[in-house]
Amino acid sequence: MQLMDQLWVVGGAAYAMVLGGAIGFERELKNRPAGFRTHMLVAGASSLLVGMGQLVMMDPRFRLPFMITMDPMRLVEAVIGGVAFIGAGTIFAWRGGRDVAGITTAASLLMVAVIGACTGLRYHVLAVAAAVLTLLVLTVLNWSERRFGIKRMTPARAEGDGDAPSDQTRGRRGE
Repeated sequence: MQLMDQLWVVGGAAYAMVLGGAIGFERELKNRPAGFRTHMLVAGASSLLVGMGQLVMMDPRFRLPFMITMDPMRLVEAVIGGVAFIGAGTIFAWRGGRDVAGITTAASLLMVAVIGACTGLRYHVLAVAAAVLTLLVLTVLNWSERRFGIKRMTPARAEGDGDAPSDQTRGRRGE
C-alpha cells in the first residue's frame, strides 16, 4: 500500500470535514440538535469509508487467490444506512407526535454524508457544489420564508386544533 494513496484519502477526509463543518456551522448557529462537530464527523467518516474501500481494491493482499470485485455504490449505501441512524436521532416529536422537529437537520446530515462520499471518490468539484447548494437551501430559503411571512403548516394547525406549540414554546428548535 502506497503512503501517498493513504494521504490522498486523509486529505479527502479533511476536505470533506471542512465542507461538512460549513453546513454544521449553519446548523449550530440555529441551535439545532446536530451542529458543527457532528456534521464534520459524518462528512469525514463518509469520505474515509469510501476512500478506504478504494484502497482495499488496489491492495494486492486482497487480490490473491481470487479477484475481488466491488460495486462502489455499496459503500455509499452502507454510509447512508449508518447516517440514517444518526439522522433519526435528531428528529423528535412535540406533544404526542403532532408536531415534528429536526427533519431539516437530519436531511443536512444526509447531505454531508453524500458530500463526504463525493470527496472519498475524489469528485471534489461535485462536493463543493453540493455544499454550496445545501448552504443556499438552509440559509436563503430560511431567510425568504421569514422575509415573506411564509408560515409552515404543522399537522395540529392544519386540523384547526390551535394547540400546537408555538415558536416561543419550542425555543429555537422548531424546525
